[in-house]
Amino acid sequence: MSNALAFSTVRTEIGGRPVAELVERFGSPTYVYDLETVGRRIEELRAFDVIRYAQKANSNLAVLGYMRGRGVRVDAVSAGEIARALRVGFQPGHAPAEIVYTADIFDREALDLVVRHQLLANLGSPDMIDQLGSVAPGSPIILRVNPGFGHGHSQKTNTGGPQSKHGIWHEQVSECVARARKYQLNIVGLHMHIGSGTDLEHLGQVCGAMEDMAKTDGIDVHTISAGGGLPIAYRAEQETVDLGRYFELWSETRRRLEEHVGHAIELEIEPGRYLVAESGYLVSEIRAIKRMGDNLFYLVDAGFNNLARPILYGAYHPISICPRQPRDLGPEQDVIVGGPLCESGDIFTQEEGGFVAKRSLPKAKVGDWLILERAGAYGAVMASNYNSKPFAAEVVVREGAAHLARARQTAEDLMRGEVPFEELS
Repeated sequence: MSNALAFSTVRTEIGGRPVAELVERFGSPTYVYDLETVGRRIEELRAFDVIRYAQKANSNLAVLGYMRGRGVRVDAVSAGEIARALRVGFQPGHAPAEIVYTADIFDREALDLVVRHQLLANLGSPDMIDQLGSVAPGSPIILRVNPGFGHGHSQKTNTGGPQSKHGIWHEQVSECVARARKYQLNIVGLHMHIGSGTDLEHLGQVCGAMEDMAKTDGIDVHTISAGGGLPIAYRAEQETVDLGRYFELWSETRRRLEEHVGHAIELEIEPGRYLVAESGYLVSEIRAIKRMGDNLFYLVDAGFNNLARPILYGAYHPISICPRQPRDLGPEQDVIVGGPLCESGDIFTQEEGGFVAKRSLPKAKVGDWLILERAGAYGAVMASNYNSKPFAAEVVVREGAAHLARARQTAEDLMRGEVPFEELS
C-alpha cells in the first residue's frame, strides 16, 4: 500500500477539522488524535482472539475508552495504568482478564492492586513469583520470557537478549515453574515481546521460541501472546507489515501447541504503537525563523518536553506545514526544526546519536503551524515539565467532531503540591 498522501508536507485538516479551527479552540502546542484511524487499525487485527492494547503507548482516558468500546482489552505496566483502566470501565478479575498487569517488578502499590482486584499478572522476574505467591497463593499467572534474542527500531527499544532487563531469561523457566508450584500458582500463559518497531523476520522468530517454551513440564498453557512491536511506516519508503502472514505464523504455532496440550489455546496480540501512532498529530506554531550560517531554523512552541522520541532515539516523524493564511507556499527548502527549550538537543530533525539533520519543507512564515505527524504513540505519555513547561492539551476527533480530552496544564497545576521555602514545616 502507498503512503504518499499520508506524507504530504502540507496539511490543512486533521480528521476532517481545519487545523486553524483546532488551534483557535484548543491553543498550541496541542496533541490531536484521529480516532477513526485507531478504529481502522483495530479492525486489521480482528483475526487474533484477543487484541490487548499496550496502553503505555498512549494512556489518555478518551483513547482507552474508545478501545474498550471496540472490545479491546488492556495491558497495564504500573499502578497508575491499572487505575486508568479501571477508571474507564475495564473490569477486574482473572476470567476474562480484561486487565493484565505486565512488569519486571512489583512495587508495593502495584502488588496491592493486583491482589485486591484479582488481576492476572504477567511476571517478568523470578522474584515476582515469590512476592505474588506469598500473598495470593493459588493465583493464575503468565510468564514473560526473554527468548535470548531481541530486535527493535533502536537499541533502546530492544526488549530481548542478554542486554535487556525485560522478561525471565529462557534458561530459568524450569526454575520458575518450580517456584510457582511452591505457591500453587498456575502458569496459564506465556508472553514474549522482543522489541518495538521490529520487522516480520524477527517477529516470526518468536513463534518457534514460544512453541518450545510452551512444552516445558509444569506449564498448562491456555493463552499465548505474540507480544507487540508491530512497526508502522514513519517514512514514505517504508512498507507496512504483512499482517496476514504474521497471523498465519502464529496460527500455525497455536495449532501445533493445541495438538500437544489437547485443549484450545487463546491467541493474543499486544499492540501499542500500531494502534495509535498514525492517529496522532502534535500541532505547534512557528514562533521564529532564523539563519545560522548555512542552516535555516524553524523554531516552534513545542519541544522535547512534548515529544521526546527524536532526542531519545533519533526518531523520525513526518512534518507538515499549515499556513495561517491560504497562499502559494512555493518550492520547498532545507530546514532544521527546533523547539523552545534551553537545551541544544531540542531538535526534532535529528538522527540517533544527536546528529542534526535537515528536512525539506515548504517556505513558512512566523505564525504558520508546523505539525509533527504519526505522534500518537510515546508522545504525550513521555512528556515532562522541563523548563516549567505545561503539558500540552490533548484533543480527540471522532466522526468529524473535536473534543477536549485533556486540558492544558496551568501554572497553578505545575506547582501543585510544592511548598514554598517560607511555608516549610
